[in-house]
Amino acid sequence: MMRIPSNGSQYPWRFRVVVGMLGIMCVAIVARIVDLHLLDEGFLKNQGDKRSVRHTVIPAHRGQILDRNGAPLAVSTPVTTLWANPRQLNEHPQRFAELATALGISLPVLRERLEANASREFIYLRRHMTPEDGETVIQLRVPGVYSIEEQRRFYPAGEVSAHVVGFTNVDEQGQEGLELTYNDWLKGVPGRRQVLQDRRGRLIKDVQVVSNARPGNDLMLSIDLRLQYLAHRELRKALDEFGARAGSLVLVDVRTGEILAMSNQPSYNPNNRTNLRPEAMRNRALIDVFEPGSPIKTFTVGVGLMSGRYQPNTMMDTRPGRMRVATMTVSDVRNYGVLDLTGVMMKSSNIGVAKIALDVGAEPLREMLAQLGLGEFSGLGFPGESVGNLPNHRRWRPVETATLSYGYGLSVTATQLAQAYAALGNQGRKVPLSLLKVDRPATGEQVIPPQVNQQLLDMLRAAVDGEGGTGGRARVPGYQIGGKTGTVHKTDASGGYARDRYRSVFAGVAPISNPRFAAVVVIDEPTKGGYYGGLVAAPVFGQVMAGALRLMNVVPDDLPPLQQVELPLPAKGVRG
Repeated sequence: MMRIPSNGSQYPWRFRVVVGMLGIMCVAIVARIVDLHLLDEGFLKNQGDKRSVRHTVIPAHRGQILDRNGAPLAVSTPVTTLWANPRQLNEHPQRFAELATALGISLPVLRERLEANASREFIYLRRHMTPEDGETVIQLRVPGVYSIEEQRRFYPAGEVSAHVVGFTNVDEQGQEGLELTYNDWLKGVPGRRQVLQDRRGRLIKDVQVVSNARPGNDLMLSIDLRLQYLAHRELRKALDEFGARAGSLVLVDVRTGEILAMSNQPSYNPNNRTNLRPEAMRNRALIDVFEPGSPIKTFTVGVGLMSGRYQPNTMMDTRPGRMRVATMTVSDVRNYGVLDLTGVMMKSSNIGVAKIALDVGAEPLREMLAQLGLGEFSGLGFPGESVGNLPNHRRWRPVETATLSYGYGLSVTATQLAQAYAALGNQGRKVPLSLLKVDRPATGEQVIPPQVNQQLLDMLRAAVDGEGGTGGRARVPGYQIGGKTGTVHKTDASGGYARDRYRSVFAGVAPISNPRFAAVVVIDEPTKGGYYGGLVAAPVFGQVMAGALRLMNVVPDDLPPLQQVELPLPAKGVRG
């Protein structure tokens, strides 16, 4: 058998060459590894820094908040935020002075911040600068200073719509008002972009968009900014004139339940919250509860009419102006004598409505008030909304029945009371309230029979237009106005009623012939010039309602009849 020699033994020199070359290559690789990791360890790090593939955030635009006519109430604008790497910036202290000047801060403050964060690699220098100002700082080319693009919320109407719209924090997350309620609807979804950057954060190459940003949804409110400005102005004027502590106004479209204006004083500027006081942030129309007083008398009379025991011309003896109910004395401002039911409303007689309630019982009145929305959430979903208190005693004592009849012993918000009066303006039908624009109004719930409801509207008009009515200052020329005044004693720290602290209230609808709007005005603690609801709150109602009727082109229903004037006949031969 023949033996075949191996390649190694046949070509010994080639084998040695290959093995030698492989050995040299291995030595070179090991040497390079040792060099990079031990002798020149910064090389790989620098090269990595110079060619870093990173993912940057694509900001998502937050949705706008608009009034019912498309006027902006909250918008987001692009801004520049500056940040720094303290480790890198601290290596160039000679640049601190010009950087502090460009940022608009003092040099000691900048030094202190950088020293306190010396071990960190990221701190904010200044957030939400205008793009022009941010670019001015970046052009200084201070090592360790970088910029990112963000969005900032801006409120064009300022304090006029602050309590309704609310505000966001610096990261555009809703904190108050509808910004908080509809935060998930308004906020967008940020996108991601893959980029190639150097170690200073400068863009080398835009590689690709990993995911696109999705903007937030717009929100169209029921608020009419024109009416909101009017309510804001008239409410502030009343507070200044009467030295009041606070006030609220709610204006409702009775057919749709849309809130056209919701104003509170004191207010605040959401664009500048540097010296913001917590009490100024409160949306009092939805959060503050109070005993409504005389506006409840409308519904007490309504219960009497619904019982069939009373008619508008039923006579009520209120003499001698005082009435004993168990351990309590119910009294009127003065002795009104014998009044019909319309007169009881006009004069706002406590004795008259107390007699009605004691006759028909508190349960029917309590049931009507509950059906009208008192003592319940409005369904607006507003953060911090109060529900109030509508008592439901197992056994109603005469004192509790009497006080309920004229609006004491329960607590409501101005918005709840406005919803109740909106039902009066909608033929006795309650529809849900809304702070969003309504395309298709809800059918609603019939609470007061239409015939009784019309009788109540006639009485409310008499309370404004009738001789001796308490709401005369709420009149609007050319329109039939109906409403009820209220002057409510406030409670004190002892749990009793203060002698010299009041809330002035007016609630009403217009125009009476074909109601379109309902409004409630509450003025808290007027201290000068008077405190009666007809003196303090009624004029605010009248001014705002006049503006609403004109702006919404509501046809006047109380114009004087046209007088016929006889014109002289033209002389013969003269052409007319």
